[in-house]
Amino acid sequence: MFDLSGKNVVITGSSKGIGKAIAHQMALAGAKVTISSRKADACEAVAKEINDSLPAGSSGKAVSIPCNINSKESLQNLVDETHKVFGDIHVLVCNAALNPYFGPSTDIPDDAFDKIMSANIKSNHWLCNMVLPEMKARKDGAIIIVSSIGGLRGSPVLGAYSISKAADMQLVRNLAVEHGADNIRVNAIAPGLIQTDFARALWENPDILKRATSRAPLQRIGQPEEIAGAAIYMASSAGTFLTGQTLVIDGGQTIA
Repeated sequence: MFDLSGKNVVITGSSKGIGKAIAHQMALAGAKVTISSRKADACEAVAKEINDSLPAGSSGKAVSIPCNINSKESLQNLVDETHKVFGDIHVLVCNAALNPYFGPSTDIPDDAFDKIMSANIKSNHWLCNMVLPEMKARKDGAIIIVSSIGGLRGSPVLGAYSISKAADMQLVRNLAVEHGADNIRVNAIAPGLIQTDFARALWENPDILKRATSRAPLQRIGQPEEIAGAAIYMASSAGTFLTGQTLVIDGGQTIA
């Protein structure tokens, strides 16, 4: 049920962290994956690393197509180039996001607020609408947006980022309602604190790390690979009756 053979997957922000882990595990599950982030050399290195790790006879494969998610033209190029290499796009994983500001909302510069909203919401809106027509024509497709538990909780230091991640959850619900009749499934993953470069400001701060882990049932930080399995579930035949949902993967942090 979790086999992804024959699936072509585009994953933004996949040169490191959660996106890289998802790409690697999807390729091991048989998918052909497009590695994408702003830096071409980083994308190429990850694609090579994945291809070198695949067992003989695997249908999995990784290619590198750099993309700046803040550019609509660059996103369209990502879709077009993936079509040239792999053909149809069966699964889209919107993982790329940014957060240039850490601190109280009263002090966030307008340009930082705008960058967060554009990269974390509008780029996902753009990219989803670029792949939806072919999924609709095929009557099949899966879209996964990597959100955050920040979208479920208030934060004194991640206000704008949290707002954007709550919006991503609503984007998932809206798209699921609009396109469910065409057998297109749209879901979100909301990770807790994961040990990635993106979240370094959180887990390198001992006070924040202690608050995030001491009361959580599993009492530890998460690893990128621990998010990948949920993405495979959502992309595979195991998840064909799941849509419009946000799956929280946080070691129990939000329940304690």
